[in-house]
Amino acid sequence: MRASGLLLLASLLIAGCSTVPPRGTGDLGVVIERDAGRVQVVDTTARASLGRVNGLGDLSHASVVFARDGRYAYVFGRDGGLTKVDLLLRRIDRRVMQAGNSIGGAISQDGRFVAAQNYAPGGVKVFDAVTLAPVADIPAVYGDGRLSKVVGLADAPGNRFVFSLFDAGEIWVADLADPAHLAITKFPAGKQPYDGLITPDGRHYIAGLFGEDGLALLDLWHPEKGVRRILDGYGRGEQKLPLYKMPHLRGWAVAGTRAYLPAIGRHEILVVDTQSWQETARIPVAGQPVFAIARPDGRQVWVSFAFPDNQHVQVIDTESGRLVRTLEPGQAVLHLEFTPRGEAVWVSSRDDGKVTVYDTARLEKLAELPAAAPSGIFFTHRAGRTGF
Repeated sequence: MRASGLLLLASLLIAGCSTVPPRGTGDLGVVIERDAGRVQVVDTTARASLGRVNGLGDLSHASVVFARDGRYAYVFGRDGGLTKVDLLLRRIDRRVMQAGNSIGGAISQDGRFVAAQNYAPGGVKVFDAVTLAPVADIPAVYGDGRLSKVVGLADAPGNRFVFSLFDAGEIWVADLADPAHLAITKFPAGKQPYDGLITPDGRHYIAGLFGEDGLALLDLWHPEKGVRRILDGYGRGEQKLPLYKMPHLRGWAVAGTRAYLPAIGRHEILVVDTQSWQETARIPVAGQPVFAIARPDGRQVWVSFAFPDNQHVQVIDTESGRLVRTLEPGQAVLHLEFTPRGEAVWVSSRDDGKVTVYDTARLEKLAELPAAAPSGIFFTHRAGRTGF
């Protein structure tokens, strides 16, 4: 056989072995199937499932960040597993067991480092994003040598990670510009910070406080000014309701020059001016809010709730500040995620085993996808956003 024939045969064999055609990753995402310990890979353009990846461990409180090119999803499991998933080949690329109890993570500005925040042992561990080799170990030591649970981990400009220490009542900033000379700056925050958000511009970090009636704000452009208390006493003098689920804070709550923050143990969304950090309004909602997520253009905020009102999702029009629709996607709504430009939103209903897709302009259902006890939904456009 001639050389040209051998080359042709080799190319045909290679093509035949390839099961995944070339494609971009900008409209891909994953749905956590928590009870099965797997993720479902989805296409947000076709509104379709592409397949599943098994073997990810305990996903009862899972979160995901993405590589810069959107090909790899880093899945943080509750059991301390950190799994790098190849979305194109739909398989595990690498996996490490890095802690005993973990609740999330972040990826650095340049995409080189992945950090996991841990309850046990308390602290943050940083890994090489390509190999998952360890880069840094940051024990959350406070007081007489105890370890604190870490919450609210977020990426910040300059290859920094910002996070809160629940037990110590502190905010730490870890600078990985030079991993060989890790620099950590510590700030007192208040009693029991339970989660945190960084604004989309990467300037302000806010920690919600469970043990106090307010929030703690750190200006990362001027950290020398320390932590400032905002919304101090927003519920003072009023009877608190039983707390069924801790609300989540992330940069997704910011729409234009306002932030929409779930109030702890209250049936309200707090509206905050992001220039003055003063409260400007309160919006009554159907129950205790867990997520308040702004549509990418800032025109709407969608709110989900804790039990016993977690069959509802409410839509706020940010121009009028009014609720415009109450939807019932299914039982036990756990999460929602907008497509990159916000024309649709995907909503998971754990107890009904489905994900519902809505048109955000008409507020009408577009599609349903079956999923096994779905919880978190994460799309690859997060790869280009700070604090996601």
